[in-house]
Amino acid sequence: MSIRPVRRVVTAQPTMEGAGVKLHRAFGFGNTDEFDPFLLFDDFRGDRKGDYQAGFPWHPHRGIETITYVLAGTVHHGDSLGNVGALGAGDVQWMTAGSGIIHQEMPEGDAQGRMHGFQLWANLPKSLKMTTPRYQEVGSRDIPEIVDDDGTRVKVVVGDFWGKRGPVDGIAADPLYLDITVPANVRKTFPIETTRHAFAYIFEGSGTFRDASAPQGVLTDTTGTDIDDAPVLDLSGNRSLILFDRGDEVTVTAGPEGIRFLLASGKPLGEPIAWHGPIVMNTPDEIQNALYDLRAGTFIK
Repeated sequence: MSIRPVRRVVTAQPTMEGAGVKLHRAFGFGNTDEFDPFLLFDDFRGDRKGDYQAGFPWHPHRGIETITYVLAGTVHHGDSLGNVGALGAGDVQWMTAGSGIIHQEMPEGDAQGRMHGFQLWANLPKSLKMTTPRYQEVGSRDIPEIVDDDGTRVKVVVGDFWGKRGPVDGIAADPLYLDITVPANVRKTFPIETTRHAFAYIFEGSGTFRDASAPQGVLTDTTGTDIDDAPVLDLSGNRSLILFDRGDEVTVTAGPEGIRFLLASGKPLGEPIAWHGPIVMNTPDEIQNALYDLRAGTFIK
C-alpha cells in the first residue's frame, strides 16, 4: 500500500453566486485539470437568511452533471422539463444536464435559520455531452452508512466502498463520493484506486493527514511519536481541501473533537474543456452553438 502524496492544500474562498448567495469555493472556473473529472466545488452555509435566501434563479446547464448534497435546511428546485422537488437534510440530487436544462435552486433555512450544503460539478465526456437530461434524487434514508468498530462512520453517496454501494448510479465519471466522520483521536486509512484523481474536503472538526512527502509551502510536523516515515499535515480548520497525488490510500488521524470530511475521487477524462459559466463543452464552437440555442429558444432538446 502507498500513501497518496498531498499535491496541494486549498482553503475555500468566499464568493457570491446566483442572485447573491454567499458561499465558499474550493475550485472551479479555470484550469481544473488536476481535479478532472470534477470541475467545481462549492460549500454554501449560513445562519442568516440574507446570506442565501436569494438563491439560484433560473439558469442553464449543458455538458455536465451537478451533485447537490444538503446537510441543513431545504433546497427547492424546479426545471424547464416540469420537474419540481425539495432536498432536505441528508438528501442528494444528482442532475445530468446533458444536452441542456434550465432550472432553479432556492434555499430555505431550517427552524434555526441554518442552511448548509455542497455542490460538486462533474464533467461529461464528449460522447455524452448531448445525452438526455435526467435527475436522480436520493433521500437520506436511502444512503447506506457504514459504522466501523472504532466509531468511524462512512455515508456512501456514490460508488462502492467497504462492501456497500451508493444509490446513485449510471454516472459517467464513475466517481466515489463519501461523507466520512472519524471520532476523536482515531486514526483511519481509506483505500482509493490509484488511477483516480482524489480530494478530501474538511467541514467539521480537525485532524492530521499523513503525506508521502512534504509538499512545498505546507506546514509539516514530524516531531510526534508516530513511527511512520510519512510527515503529518496539521489541518486544524474547516473549509480545507486536500488535493492528493497518485497512491492507493489516504490516512487521517482525527483531532480531539473528531473530524468530518467529504472524500471524492473519479477517473480523469483527459479531454479539452471550453467554459461558459454553467455550460461546459469541449470546444469554443460548441459553446457558441449553446449560446445560439439559448438565444433562439432551442436550448432544450
